[in-house]
Formats: sequence, structure tokens, C-alpha cells
Amino acid sequence: MAIVQVLDKQFEIYIQHTAIAERVAAMAVQLNEHYAGLNPLFLGILNGSFVFAADLFRGITIPAEISFIKLASYKGTTSTGNIITAIGLEENLAGRHVVIVEDIVDTGRTLYSFLPQILQQQPASLKIACFLSKPDARVCDVEPDYTGFEIPDNFVVGYGLDYDGMGRNLPDLYTLCKDQ
Repeated sequence: MAIVQVLDKQFEIYIQHTAIAERVAAMAVQLNEHYAGLNPLFLGILNGSFVFAADLFRGITIPAEISFIKLASYKGTTSTGNIITAIGLEENLAGRHVVIVEDIVDTGRTLYSFLPQILQQQPASLKIACFLSKPDARVCDVEPDYTGFEIPDNFVVGYGLDYDGMGRNLPDLYTLCKDQ
């Protein structure tokens, strides 16, 4: 079992990069079919989604655009519950088909606080595509429309997800070792 050290914690491999690439490619196929002829706007949530958003968007073969907004709610290994918007949304979303691209939907607080800002602009449609979903951690009524992997409520790093800013560059997904 591959173990990596990220700051003061050890993580073991959970999902290998080959399985991740396969699932992300399958999600891109679904999105291409659903949004054919609609010129969707993919809206990546930074920092965590940048790897997933890049890989997903490379698989999009239909006319589409991508933009990013920065939202944050984590410090260390737990959600603070306080949503911080660091970079604002500049695109006009009225009448657009919007796909929010998120690294992980766990408590749902981040998206729950952000979705009203999007809906206020009256997009033609709004869907959520996430790399990971943790339904057992959900405290807000936010359900992704497209999910890469559904996982238990364990802390994970890699493939864009971090532990205090570190570990995003790991190509595989790792979960916190049981003894941590």
C-alpha cells in the first residue's frame, strides 16, 4: 500500500490516477451529450477543482467556455462553515447553461451559500459536476448532477485536493491513514 507524507499526516492510496482518468473521461462524454448545441459555461471552483476542471474540460468536444471563481471553507482537515469568496464572478450568466465544476461536495455548505448568487443571474440551466461526493457528510440540501466518485466521509488529498495547501500535485487520490 502506497503511503505518502503530507505535512504532519500520512495518507494511503485510495483511487489510482488511471481510474480517475477513466471516470473523468466518461463524465466528459456525458456532458458533451447533454450540452450539445448549448455552448455551456463551465465554472470551476478554485483552488481544489483546477486539476479536475482541466482534465474534464480537455474532454469537452462541443463549443464551451470555462471560467473560475474562488470559494473556500476549509482550514486543516475540517470545514470551517464560513464561506470566503476571494475572486468574484465576472461573466454574465443570464440565459447561459452553467455547469459548476467542484472538486468535492461534502457538507454542501460552500455551494449552498454560493448557488443563490448564481441563480440570481437567471441562467438557462444550472448543474453541478463534482469529482467527489460525500453524501454521509451532507448537512445542506445540495446534490451534484454529475459525480466522479462517491466516497465515505474520510479526509482525502491529491488530484487537486489539499491538506493546508499541500498535496494537490499528487496524481492519485489518498485518504488519511486510520491511525492519524
